[in-house]
Amino acid sequence: MPTELLYRDDAYTREATATVLAAGPDGVLLDRTPFYAQAGGQPGDTGWLRWEGGEMAVARAVKGEADTVLHLAAEGAALPPVGATVTAALDWTPRHRHMRMHTALHLLCSLIPGAGVTGGQIGAERSRLDFDLAAPPTKESLTEGLNALIAADHAVGERWISEAELEANPSLVRTLSVQPPRGAGWIRLVRIGAAEAPVDLQPCGGTHVRRTAEIGRVEVTKLENKGKQNRRVYLVIADGPPGPGA
Repeated sequence: MPTELLYRDDAYTREATATVLAAGPDGVLLDRTPFYAQAGGQPGDTGWLRWEGGEMAVARAVKGEADTVLHLAAEGAALPPVGATVTAALDWTPRHRHMRMHTALHLLCSLIPGAGVTGGQIGAERSRLDFDLAAPPTKESLTEGLNALIAADHAVGERWISEAELEANPSLVRTLSVQPPRGAGWIRLVRIGAAEAPVDLQPCGGTHVRRTAEIGRVEVTKLENKGKQNRRVYLVIADGPPGPGA
């Protein structure tokens, strides 16, 4: 049975009750969870599982078999008993920074149209994207463009399309190294901006903020040459309360 992914309906769900289906060295399996499992360059969430008489620190959430999420226990942490009702609670500060960063990277893609993404990594302090590109724009122009899009406070939403629709529109996929998972029949698209004229629209299974203003001010800090046509762009965001999700 696949894990019910609560962040798919609401990425701002910070905690939820769940039932323990299995617990062992490979992790704790719940029937439902707000934890994002590491994938697509976004780190797995950390936090806690709490039950009557016990608590387990979650070091990281990872993907298990058959569309499940495994909650890995921190070293020395006790495991909850199978069948127990637990409260699964996120460490919200890093999760929310990942949401801000992930949304900012989508905006970065929109500023470099036509270039495939060859890799990327989302971090709480710094993130990066690699582009199949002979020469990227300057750090200054990218920083200016990103902050203009953020200040415009575009809405961030989603819609689902069939796999057949994606096959008919291959340009929606920006990543060259990773393809959207197929087999379920449907693909989730994340849209920034108005439906009729989106700033960015591409398949993505990660978590994002609701509006771009919540990202806060960003800066492109470094451009690296990682090969003949591979350009790496590093991005940081400012600290401080960015908006209602903080």
